[in-house]
Amino acid sequence: MTTTLLLARHGQTVWHTENRYAGISDVALTDTGVAQARALGRWAEAHPVDAVWTSPLSRAVLTAAPACRALHLTPHTEPALRECDFGVVEGRTLAEFETEDPEAAEAFRSDPVAHPFPGAEDPAEAAARGTAALRRIAAAHSAERVLVVAHNTLFRLVLCRALGISLGEYRRVFPRLRNAAVSELRVRDGAFALLSLNVPCEDEG
Repeated sequence: MTTTLLLARHGQTVWHTENRYAGISDVALTDTGVAQARALGRWAEAHPVDAVWTSPLSRAVLTAAPACRALHLTPHTEPALRECDFGVVEGRTLAEFETEDPEAAEAFRSDPVAHPFPGAEDPAEAAARGTAALRRIAAAHSAERVLVVAHNTLFRLVLCRALGISLGEYRRVFPRLRNAAVSELRVRDGAFALLSLNVPCEDEG
């Protein structure tokens, strides 16, 4: 049986415009982020799903809320869908960190998995927990369509793990996932296939 997972990154946050690492910090949505969540809700109403799963962080929960209201669904929260912990760069930009430790910043740029930020979660472990979560969700919703709202780095790591791409390439292969855009992942007999990436919920003009 085939399950369709529709992956959506949460809406824009107050740290987004400055490109600050939010990670496990519970950062609020901006007005733009709230509007993006509403757009995702309208998309879900037009392309109904059978279930909604979210990261426990409020920016993901709030992004999923309009879709849940539109479809009269109760969201499921999955702790393993939380964003990666970025250690010492939580709330900071890579440029700010670079002024403090240029060697560590350059090592991160060259291979973010082999050289994560000091105090950060092991990216390989994050990829494993996120991929396992998606497998559990797919198994619980055989032959259904499921909206999964979570985070940029976690999803990029999971996509690499699921598709057999070296984890160290996640920043190059998937430069970013747009806020509230939808990526379609098919799960069949435990195997993943990426059908679409970064599809906007509404016409961006």
